[in-house]
Amino acid sequence: MEVILLEKVGKLGGIGDTANVKAGFGRNYLIPQGKAVFATEANIADFELRRADLEAAADAKLAEATGRAAKLAEIGTVTISAIAGDEGKLFGSVGTRELEAAINAAGGEITKSEINLPEGALRNVGEFAVEVQLHSDVTQSVTVVIEAE
Repeated sequence: MEVILLEKVGKLGGIGDTANVKAGFGRNYLIPQGKAVFATEANIADFELRRADLEAAADAKLAEATGRAAKLAEIGTVTISAIAGDEGKLFGSVGTRELEAAINAAGGEITKSEINLPEGALRNVGEFAVEVQLHSDVTQSVTVVIEAE
């Protein structure tokens, strides 16, 4: 299936690129999310008319994400208290929901879907570097310190 990208999408390409994607990915994700349109003659002509508006909107999103990254850089470190055993292992875990609440309370503006925890929830006391991907081009690291209550 051939689609025209209306915004930058991960490893597919940038605005205006034509990409060959699997039919399910195009129909179920890209097109309903407004990230792409089918690559027909009419859509190609319509895209060329809207190209400047789409690029301006993409630049605005990037600027907004950069501003949010600057706020996260100012915060730097977030401390979370959790109940832990004697050996430093938590009773439960600290996941994206708790991280979102702590970072937003400290003055950041993020959603839990922007937090990247590749190894899963944090289950020990200590200091961890957590990546927050605010935009496909903007990633900011936040240090999370988990303390025992």
